[in-house]
Amino acid sequence: MLVTLKVKLLTDSEQHSKLLETMHVFNEACNFISQLSFEKRIFNKVKLQQECYYEVREKFKLSAQFVIRAISKVTESYKANKKALHTFKPTGAIVYDQRLLSFKGLEHASILTMAGRILVPMIFGEYQKGVVDGRRIRGQADLILVDGVFYLLVVVELPDGSPTDTKDFLGVDFGIKNIAVDSDGEAFSGAKVNGIRKRHAKLRAKLQKKGTKSAKRLLKKHSKKERRFATDVNHYIAKKLVAKAKGTGRGIALEDLKGIRERVTVNRLQRRQHNSWAFYQLRQFIQYKATLAGVPVVLVDPRNTSRACPVCGHVDKKNRLTRDNFCCQSCGYAGPADSIAARNIAGRAVVMQPDVGVA
Repeated sequence: MLVTLKVKLLTDSEQHSKLLETMHVFNEACNFISQLSFEKRIFNKVKLQQECYYEVREKFKLSAQFVIRAISKVTESYKANKKALHTFKPTGAIVYDQRLLSFKGLEHASILTMAGRILVPMIFGEYQKGVVDGRRIRGQADLILVDGVFYLLVVVELPDGSPTDTKDFLGVDFGIKNIAVDSDGEAFSGAKVNGIRKRHAKLRAKLQKKGTKSAKRLLKKHSKKERRFATDVNHYIAKKLVAKAKGTGRGIALEDLKGIRERVTVNRLQRRQHNSWAFYQLRQFIQYKATLAGVPVVLVDPRNTSRACPVCGHVDKKNRLTRDNFCCQSCGYAGPADSIAARNIAGRAVVMQPDVGVA
């Protein structure tokens, strides 16, 4: 599995200026190439290179490999949509390859700029050092600028964990009141999360109404803070669930929530809550952490998981008495609604497993 690490560069003022100049010129070249590509309808990398390579080198004074990377960036962007002209921001990412970037251990990076190579100190956190741990860093990396600070997005290849041979699963139900509840009954409450989100929503509305430059600046700062908070919570939940499944020799069963926002309707007051939490990110975190741990992940059909009885299988809207409580109208089995849903998810994953018994 490939894991991307965000590594901070400790540039001095001169190095910062050189990297910023290189980034501006590179993206200006990308815009020039994109204009030509769109006008002449040339989206093939080889043909586009034949069309504009020498002109771009002469016009922007870029090295040969920078021109190749700029052409690649443009052609990659047009793979998704060829109907509109693509433009690139002055501080858009630069993809550095082995010819443009090399690593000197975990302390420095040698980076090519418009003014030649510079040796820039890097900061690897303890977690990042643990991920690298003697493994080779792939030569290709993205140089990005975030809030005036340069970072390298470096890629490390990690071995997948030895697959767990199991037919038993830990079911996980996602929700608003409880972000996640597993089939063992453990809940990861959303009370604190929802309180913080409400506070951010009120502040966001106040700043948007004010509309001044300082308000917009503060709005941007708080939006990033809220995203970091959500990401941290999702990492914590994913880590706990994968550790539990690994420790008990089980796989993880999740609902396949693709298109859930289109299928499910909620009232206007619940709309912000329904759409704001990053459940897709949480699922991604669970899946990649599970892959590294060798824990299988299965996606199941989410229909009626909160209405079906895990004991007798009876499905009825009336089984869900309230948001929090479940009581089967057929056999009388009762329990917390989210935990019941998680048990149903786990049960569906077990049924999905192939029978590999000896004939």
